[in-house]
Amino acid sequence: MIYSLSDLLLMHRNSRASHIALIDGQQRLTYTQLIHQTEQFAAMLQARGVQRGDHIAVYLQRSIESVIALFAVWSLGGVVVIINDVLKNRQVNYIIDHSEASFLITDNRLLTSLTEISLNADRILTIDTEKNSDRSYTPTRIIGADLALIIYTSGSTGMPKGIMLSHNNLISGAFIISDYLRLTKDEIIISLLPLSFDYGLNQLLTALLVGGTLVIQRSVLPADICNTLKVEKVTGMGAVPMVWQQLAGNRSPFIKTQFPHLRYMTNTGGRMPENITKLFRQVHPHVQIFLMFGLTEAFRSTYLPPDQADVRPTSIGKAIPNVELLVLNEQGELCKPGEEGELVHRGANIAMGYWKDQENTSKRFRPAPFQQGKGGQPEIAVYSGDYVKTDEEGYIYFIGRKDQMIKSHGMRVSPEEIEDCIFASKMAAHAVAFAVPFDDVKSTIVIALVPSDPSSFSQKELNLYCKSQMPEYLRPDIIWQLESFPLTSSGKPDRVHLQEMYKERNNKS
Repeated sequence: MIYSLSDLLLMHRNSRASHIALIDGQQRLTYTQLIHQTEQFAAMLQARGVQRGDHIAVYLQRSIESVIALFAVWSLGGVVVIINDVLKNRQVNYIIDHSEASFLITDNRLLTSLTEISLNADRILTIDTEKNSDRSYTPTRIIGADLALIIYTSGSTGMPKGIMLSHNNLISGAFIISDYLRLTKDEIIISLLPLSFDYGLNQLLTALLVGGTLVIQRSVLPADICNTLKVEKVTGMGAVPMVWQQLAGNRSPFIKTQFPHLRYMTNTGGRMPENITKLFRQVHPHVQIFLMFGLTEAFRSTYLPPDQADVRPTSIGKAIPNVELLVLNEQGELCKPGEEGELVHRGANIAMGYWKDQENTSKRFRPAPFQQGKGGQPEIAVYSGDYVKTDEEGYIYFIGRKDQMIKSHGMRVSPEEIEDCIFASKMAAHAVAFAVPFDDVKSTIVIALVPSDPSSFSQKELNLYCKSQMPEYLRPDIIWQLESFPLTSSGKPDRVHLQEMYKERNNKS
């Protein structure tokens, strides 16, 4: 039985002993080697004073070393706080302080990038200099309900929130994903996403669950990704829309090369533009495309089966296994097909709430509608803040975030709807829509974009396209051309940062 994340690794001690578990460049670790190095690292942590329940910040590049650090902490009953290695001094210290981390695990390169750390020097462990202990460690009893991870995600307002996930949450997510992707022990999964992103971590956990192999890909340049897909005979890959857009570019070898071993692709972290889905279906017809949707507070919500990708490419699908999704109107009633409402998630994977934030926990994690828990205690559901609608067959369509909806000509408009229209023009490689106040009653719609071909891009041509293809309430008032986009730590376009950049630009002018 698998009760904890440590069990996920240790169950392969005999059955998959010589099989490759992790590939990182030229490094290759079998399950035996991974388990041995994890136990050595755990012994070192235990000797340094790490105890059950301690919060341990892990600030490392996605690597074999970071995987060893995660499982070493979990084997001691510690709580991992993953810090994305792209974050800087201010964000790193905020997470260390807010999470009440007892220790920081990092390396010398990242350590020198920090001007100061709010931990004593003896609480900072660098993998370059710390020597693994030859002594054995004493495993700690862990149960599924124990807190395993605090994962920090940026919201649309305020500082990042620390979402608390149990061992059960993470293991359940691994079982569910491996179920509908039909993963086997022969799986070779390429890792493109940060481990601080819930699906990036899930790829590691699902690979280990089935006894497969995870290939850590450092470079996200299309040519490098394609080389790894061929050399390592990768069977599955997952990415966010920004990466898929790069892979779909005219100069990308991804749309010109065949990958006979690639069995499936998964999208998460935002809606895949319809034209890219169609392109991939044309150039890689043997590859199954799973369009997924979710939020960290409940891990995944939906997936669209591959056989529906051509039929309803704009849908985010139906509920993942062991989950029920409800669409509620403002009166708390179930919405009819075609009626917009908030997506409410109940069942497996509901997080434990926000660390040290009871106010926002109470807002997002509330009693499930129409349900009565055991002993009269209400079952808790996640109120996502996402507006969606369903069709007559129950397939769900994303409208937009409750806190990002744009009012235009008396209509409620989602940024994603505007972005989809811009992508359909094939003039934009990347596009983000947002609104800025024009006066007390009107907003100006801005579309920030990176052109597909900067040398031939014409704002006049795009404006003409918008007038011919989009109703007036959807049309952007301003087209703001950029060379690149700021990204969040999980590789998504940073909408909030873009809005701030635009305001600063206007203030200067």
